[in-house]
Amino acid sequence: MTFASTSQRSVENRVSPIFLVLAATFVASGWALGTGWGNAGIGVFLFVVAGWMVSLCLHEYAHARTALHGGDITIGAKGYLTLNPLKYGHVLLSFVLPVIFVIMGGIGLPGGAVYIERDRISGRLKHSLISAAGPLVNVAFAVVTLLLVGGGWFEDPDMPATTGDGGMYVHSALPSALAFLAYLQVTAAILNLLPVPGLDGYGIIEPWLSYKTRRAIAPYAPYGMLVLFALVWQSQVGQWLFDLTMRIFDLFGVDGRYMGVGYELFRFWN
Repeated sequence: MTFASTSQRSVENRVSPIFLVLAATFVASGWALGTGWGNAGIGVFLFVVAGWMVSLCLHEYAHARTALHGGDITIGAKGYLTLNPLKYGHVLLSFVLPVIFVIMGGIGLPGGAVYIERDRISGRLKHSLISAAGPLVNVAFAVVTLLLVGGGWFEDPDMPATTGDGGMYVHSALPSALAFLAYLQVTAAILNLLPVPGLDGYGIIEPWLSYKTRRAIAPYAPYGMLVLFALVWQSQVGQWLFDLTMRIFDLFGVDGRYMGVGYELFRFWN
């Protein structure tokens, strides 16, 4: 019985090969950008998409791991601790749509699809921490990437990024890619911490609301993310988000042009 239980826990915590492929792609494309190997645009695209997917997996993992310690012992059996994106409840919401949003508009809009059995968890603070765990991953990613770019890591004046027609950018490809990835992480953290139904920001405050209020808001939760994206995409909200993100870049001493170069390279098809 003990052996079987130990073996089951080992399987539940085993890192998925899919996640390892994503992580390997992230590292390999970063190495290619740092050494100037291959096409810079394709390299930045692979680096950013793979890095974004890795952060989304870790985002969902953080929710799951915190829920497990909070009392939901069903988390492991659902495969949430394997970092396998295919195990999450809505691959479309958690991974496909966020990647499409990045490609369409360069916005880090997160999804969320870890099904937690909330009735197994007691205490409002635990519920809030479970919701906060995911965005904190994005915050950590943002801090690390901004520190790397702001500290001048990987910048090589002798190896500026090049365009497909032989033109050159001001900055090197790898720090530019890191800056664009940092931009996605910052925007994801800001948006996901807003108290919008369906996002983690609302999940943080929801346990503290009255039962009547939660019941009234519940039907609108599935549409919160799409409405938020529409606002960011079509209104002044998007400019406010950009300005706030650039202010955060300034706090870390990161030139916004890094992000601009990274975004241009990312859209290599243009």
